[in-house]
Amino acid sequence: MRGQFLTLEGSEGAGKTTNLIYLHQLLQEMGHDVVETREPGGTPLSEYIRDILLGDNFDGMSPDTELLLMFAARAEHLQKKIIPAIEQGKTVLCDRFTDATYAYQGAGRGISEQRIAALESWVQGELRPDLTIFLDLPVEMGMQRAGERSAPDRFEKEQISFFERVRQGYLDRARQDPQRYRIIDASLELPQVQAQIKMVLNEALTTK
Repeated sequence: MRGQFLTLEGSEGAGKTTNLIYLHQLLQEMGHDVVETREPGGTPLSEYIRDILLGDNFDGMSPDTELLLMFAARAEHLQKKIIPAIEQGKTVLCDRFTDATYAYQGAGRGISEQRIAALESWVQGELRPDLTIFLDLPVEMGMQRAGERSAPDRFEKEQISFFERVRQGYLDRARQDPQRYRIIDASLELPQVQAQIKMVLNEALTTK
């Protein structure tokens, strides 16, 4: 039996790391055999590309280069980890996926959706997440939280206007695909955020 593919998306400071742990726990309690992974990354080669994308060695990287590197990492990730796990009947829980590309490289960097969609079709074929949870909160609140957490990576050094475009890109994606997307109000206290997540899982997924 085919496994399920879940993705967690979120703006900076939305609490993805904490809630990824919570999601993993909930899925296990529901009886799912969970494979947790992340993008960019998930395999040794993809993690190497992640270091290039998020590190400080290549400030001023061309948006096209950034986009192609994202999909290069994703191609390896899909073939070596995500697809095999799904075919084995496991539930894959991924920290970011192609929706992040539409938000960051599309809305954020200004690359057309058509160009991203062409790469998506080439690299993924028909594969899309079964459920995408988006942790949403105002950009300024998220940046304040992120600043208290750790040193910024290459993306987190962008201007507020970039992240406003990214957030709007996510919200546009959610409106275009309401069957797959669930928006969580991540501006609330953690127990309230996790109550929303639990409700979404109970409504959207079957217990195995």
